Amino acid sequence: MAENGGSTASEKLTFLLIGAGIGATLALLFAPKAGHELRGEIADYTKRGIDAAGEGAKAIGTRASEVYGTASEKVAGVYGTAREKVAQGADAVGDIAARQKEQIQAAIEAGKQAYREEKTKAGEGSRAAIEGEEA
Repeated sequence: MAENGGSTASEKLTFLLIGAGIGATLALLFAPKAGHELRGEIADYTKRGIDAAGEGAKAIGTRASEVYGTASEKVAGVYGTAREKVAQGADAVGDIAARQKEQIQAAIEAGKQAYREEKTKAGEGSRAAIEGEEA
């Protein structure tokens, strides 16, 4: 709720209702009426005050529910957006990893091929040296 001067709207409403009740009770007590008439009016004013407080509480409860609903919708939207971004990031990382894997496999195959070629050259050089000794 909005804060004004250090007290919330619900606190102000509560103090207003309490003040109205006290004022009405004092007005009835000092009015020249019979005892049963006075007690009846006090009961009526008290009932009205309780009804007004109940309606105020319902209004505050309704507003709180609306605020909660709005906040939960916003949180759900933010959560959904964050979840999508994480999924996109995971896909991007997966793509990069796949490309790196392919590059590493190609480098390994090139290394194997170079090894085979060098081994073949070394084998041919050994044969030539052996044949040269025999001649």
